[in-house]
Order: sequence, then structure tokens, then C-alpha cells
Amino acid sequence: MRDHVKGGALTETTFFVLLALYRPNHGYGIMQFIEQETKGRLSLGPGTLYGAINALLGKGWIAPFGEEQDSRKKLYLITEEGRRVAEKELKRLIELCGIARKIIKGSGDGE
Repeated sequence: MRDHVKGGALTETTFFVLLALYRPNHGYGIMQFIEQETKGRLSLGPGTLYGAINALLGKGWIAPFGEEQDSRKKLYLITEEGRRVAEKELKRLIELCGIARKIIKGSGDGE
């Protein structure tokens, strides 16, 4: 996964997986959340999703949640470190949109 916490952006997939895990969720629930919130624009296959989950577990940004009752439905939850990363990304995106808005509206082509 090519996320650069220090100087750059998270991938869109990573950001949405983190957002989906502000509440305990399992793989299929994460996929549904992302499709719903992006109105189908972003749709993850199982390989992409579970690759992202494994990478995020390795970085300590998410963690398993609760007791495993059904091994097919492992629950995950964002960690405090994951929250800090997501909040930093939100701040970066807000700043990016502000700069873009200023440039586009200032160019005379915007409304």
C-alpha cells in the first residue's frame, strides 16, 4: 500500500476503510459502506479490501474487535493511531479543496 503519512496523501481506499471502521465492522460491511458512501463510484473487490485490511493491521491503524464468534466475520475497529492518521488526512483534503477553490474561482472560469 502506498500511503505516505509523513508528507503525503492516503490512498482513497485506505481513507475509506479507516472511515468505515469508526464503528466495528467486518469485511463485507466495509465494502458496503464504501459503495454506499461513494454512491458506487468506488467498489472494492475482496482481494483489494483484505490487502488493505492486512496492511492497516500491520501499521497498527486498525485492530481486531471483540471475540470471534464466526471466523468468517472478523470485526475490526480503528485505533487511536488510525484516528490521528484519518484526521490528518481530512485536514489535508480540506486544505487542498480550499486552495483549489481559490484558484478555480479566481481564474474567471469558475462561478
